[in-house]
Amino acid sequence: MVDTKQEIERKYEATAEEAGPSGRPDLPGLPELTGAGPVATVVSRGVATLEATYYDTPGRRLLADGITLRHRTGGADEGWHLKLPVGPDTREELQAPLGVEVPAEMAALLRSRVRHDPLRPLAHLHTERDRKDLVDADGTVLAEVSVDRVTARRLAPEESEPVRWTEVEVELAEGRGHDQRLLDAVEGRLRDGGLHRAETPSKLAKALAETEKAAVAVETGGDGPGRSAKPGKPAKSARQVEQAASAVRRPLGADDVVLDYVRRQIGALVRLDPAVRRDLPDAVHRMRVATRRLRSAFRSYRKVLDRTVTDPIGDELKWLAGELGVERDREVLTERLEGRLAELPDDLRLGPVRNRLDHWSQGRRDGARAAVLGALDSERYLTLLDTLDALAADPPLRPAAAKPAAPVVVGAVLRDYERLATRMATALETPAGPDRDVAVHQARKAAKRVRYAAETARPALGKPAKKFARRMQAVQDVLGDHQDSVVVREALRALATQAHGAGESDFTFGLLYGREEARAAARERELPGLWADVSRKKHRAALES
Repeated sequence: MVDTKQEIERKYEATAEEAGPSGRPDLPGLPELTGAGPVATVVSRGVATLEATYYDTPGRRLLADGITLRHRTGGADEGWHLKLPVGPDTREELQAPLGVEVPAEMAALLRSRVRHDPLRPLAHLHTERDRKDLVDADGTVLAEVSVDRVTARRLAPEESEPVRWTEVEVELAEGRGHDQRLLDAVEGRLRDGGLHRAETPSKLAKALAETEKAAVAVETGGDGPGRSAKPGKPAKSARQVEQAASAVRRPLGADDVVLDYVRRQIGALVRLDPAVRRDLPDAVHRMRVATRRLRSAFRSYRKVLDRTVTDPIGDELKWLAGELGVERDREVLTERLEGRLAELPDDLRLGPVRNRLDHWSQGRRDGARAAVLGALDSERYLTLLDTLDALAADPPLRPAAAKPAAPVVVGAVLRDYERLATRMATALETPAGPDRDVAVHQARKAAKRVRYAAETARPALGKPAKKFARRMQAVQDVLGDHQDSVVVREALRALATQAHGAGESDFTFGLLYGREEARAAARERELPGLWADVSRKKHRAALES
């Protein structure tokens, strides 16, 4: 069983520490925190001894993404802890009971990062934690302040000599949300007391930085080559300095723009995997969008990336989007049906309409969730992630990749626009009925592709690309609402058939069907005027100016 909580904390280091009799840094005296914001009193909770072993792959994939996995004994929350980054000062912490092996649920959440690599002990930390609660006038605990005296050893690739440091953590109590004012008030007192924000984001990162710095100092007989770098950050190599200088001198190229977009979407796929597995709101939708954006970039920017390489990857992304789409389509259908049903007065809801809708939705959900999790646990999916990593590391660039970005991306956006214009003309000329529904759906997919191409182009074109993408979003929204209505009507027909077969009234489903027809017709009437507005030549000309 895995428990979850949100951890909002800040870490601080002492600006100066004096060694005690044992040669270890003494606990710095905390400044007075009573009166910092709503803090009325500070309650000591005593000292706990914590032993933690941190795990990672040999290539430190977890650390690279700001994730920590540890097995800890001591304290009130001993067990396995997995921490996933959420935002500044914020991480999602999952906890499971003690055991020899990494809990299966945690291992699954790490699969998109770990893949086939083993998880091995990376570092061991011994911490003496002096805890204090910050309490308001009503006796409510607002936050916990911990003074941690840490002794750390790196365990891989070889065991290091121990390093020691002292740090202070301020963690908001559960249920406090992100109380920025409290954190800022406490930080002000800590700064006045000689503390500053820690340079490294976690104890593990600090341990690795300090043990590696100590090893360099031993080898060089001094502070080592990283002496002028910030604490916890390695010095840049000569090659890195040269690359940075070249990046400043070199104009923005088409490869810079396209590869940055592609790499961000690959990162989104990997990052959203745990959220999809945990069934978090909107996670499936966002992951599916990342697959679509990647496929769109491969197609739109075929003059930058070689399609003989990207087309097979695009086919695999289409497969993944299809597996995710079953769940996403269910979500959209259920939300829309529930919304339409809620709009009806009670006297128009005849029969057990709500129960039938709930039963229908749950049945589809069970199958959809199984399909999604099966896809994410498959070798095919892991191979796709490896292939995307390889593409990002060694992209199959074509000659246009070396050209200045602006003309290349403008050409790509306008090519996609012309394709959309052709499909829009077909949709507007086709008589109402199933054929028009198909034509509108094809136009919707083309509008989405133009929008993604314009989003990709923003670093090179700036506001014109942003505005162009926004116009394409408006077209996509109308076309998408029309398509959703088509799909909802199919579902309503099926629900009405089921209700009729069970001897129930199918009146309400028929009524909703009629309303969806009217909504789709209204969208069709809206479309010509919208398209006339967004397809003005001046909008395309702005991209080229």
